[in-house]
Amino acid sequence: MVKKSLMYINLCIILLCISCQSEKKEKAEAAVFNVTSPLIKDTLIDKDYVAQIRSINHIELRAQEKGYIQTLYVDEGQYVQKGQLLFKIMPNLYESDVNRAKAELKYTQIEYQNTKNLSDKDIVAPQEMAMAKAKYEKAQAELSSMNTHLKFTEIRAPFTGIVGRLHVRKGSLVDEGELITELSDNSKMWVYFNVPEAEYLNQMSDRKDNDPMHVRLKMANGKTFNQDGLVETIESDFDNETGNIAYRATFSNPKGLLRYGETGNILVTSPYTNAMLIPQKATFEELEKKYVYVINKDNQVKAREIKIAAELPHIYVVASGLRKDERILLDGLRMVQENQKISVRYQKPEKVMSNLDLYAE
Repeated sequence: MVKKSLMYINLCIILLCISCQSEKKEKAEAAVFNVTSPLIKDTLIDKDYVAQIRSINHIELRAQEKGYIQTLYVDEGQYVQKGQLLFKIMPNLYESDVNRAKAELKYTQIEYQNTKNLSDKDIVAPQEMAMAKAKYEKAQAELSSMNTHLKFTEIRAPFTGIVGRLHVRKGSLVDEGELITELSDNSKMWVYFNVPEAEYLNQMSDRKDNDPMHVRLKMANGKTFNQDGLVETIESDFDNETGNIAYRATFSNPKGLLRYGETGNILVTSPYTNAMLIPQKATFEELEKKYVYVINKDNQVKAREIKIAAELPHIYVVASGLRKDERILLDGLRMVQENQKISVRYQKPEKVMSNLDLYAE
């Protein structure tokens, strides 16, 4: 009795599923589906690359002598001119060395002059004259060296730029070579980004001889920087691990908006002549492949794989797999099946695209 009941229930379920499928198919056949064709249009495609922003000149300022920081003449983030005094290390010890070297030089100068006078009268041997001259020249070198060490107690800006974070304070004891701060010249910025090999080959083949490559910079806040950049340097080698090659673009930075260490995206604009555009919503994906439903002359549904050349907001640029005069299913992709015959309503591609967020020239 139980077995008969189970068989009866299973039979009801099967009949119900068949009925639902039949009803769904009837609804699909009764429905009218919108179809369209690809839009052929000259288009500009922006390809973006993650970028790192660097100053055209960014250096570390380090102590050249050991001692206590006597004076800080600048603050963090301050704009300074080339040659401006930034820091001073207590010079007392080095001033003493200079004074001692001056005294030694004066003594050897007198000794040398006396020996020279005697040498002119042939009273002393030439060897003694040479020895006095050597002592005098050594004393001159010692004084020059001591003056150099004293000069190193003053740290000046080697170029015009912006002072970074201060790693010392007044009275700090610093060793020779210890980091004090950084200095950045932000008048121009170098922006680095990596380009895959295939895209590099396309860009180079599209460029004319000596034609500079212009790029734009989208900043972290989503806004585009108001200066265009020029790609001036491309590295010589590809990275075998990533398959990328590094580009360096130079941007003028007259208002100092860009700073060392910022991030953003480089936008490279590529023209596509007679590009084949279709709405993204007209596609579906299986196993990482893109498909559309092509509607043949008998209004039958046929799945077709397509290759994508580029992507715009809500739009795909088709590289292959579709002809410009073919019709594709625009919506209701989940309601149809392969080889199913449907009723269609054709919409012009211009009207379809006008309802999408299309960025094309």
